[in-house]
Amino acid sequence: MADILEYTIDRAVDVGNRLKEGQVGIFPCDTIYGLCGTADEKIAERLYEIKRRPQSKSFITLMTLDQVVENGFSVPDDILSRWPAALTAIVFGPDGKNHAIRVPADSFVQDVLAISGPIFSTSVNFSGEKSLLTFDDILPVFSDSVDFIVNAPLIKGGMASTLVDATSSPYKVLRQGSYII
Repeated sequence: MADILEYTIDRAVDVGNRLKEGQVGIFPCDTIYGLCGTADEKIAERLYEIKRRPQSKSFITLMTLDQVVENGFSVPDDILSRWPAALTAIVFGPDGKNHAIRVPADSFVQDVLAISGPIFSTSVNFSGEKSLLTFDDILPVFSDSVDFIVNAPLIKGGMASTLVDATSSPYKVLRQGSYII
């Protein structure tokens, strides 16, 4: 059974530490709730299993602006200048491959990232199904699959981030979300 944590700024430190220790959790990610864990392959395997998602589909990586720069991602200046925002961009990573990254605007998530480092995030649902948008919907479905869930009672629903492919010019909007391009 997952630990239930309250959505307070003090809890961001706890969430960041839990992620850093290898736990997987669910918490609001400035757009909708996210199923999250640190950005490493072992954690990715667990996220794929929980979500029942094919490994051919990658996850969004959430980072601070400093982490984007430190990790060597090729992000166009006009995307960098829009962050932090509910804008996910597909960009080239230092490995030459495409990566979907976002710098969230939410202060809770920023505080988590400062402790945990970059994290993988994906919508809270089983692959191919509708996203679960509230704590009350998430709890009965995922409480036995994750280590913790953050209860944010004031967060109801929401819209996913806008997704753009910034690997070519002009950019292609792949999903119009809460950030207006």
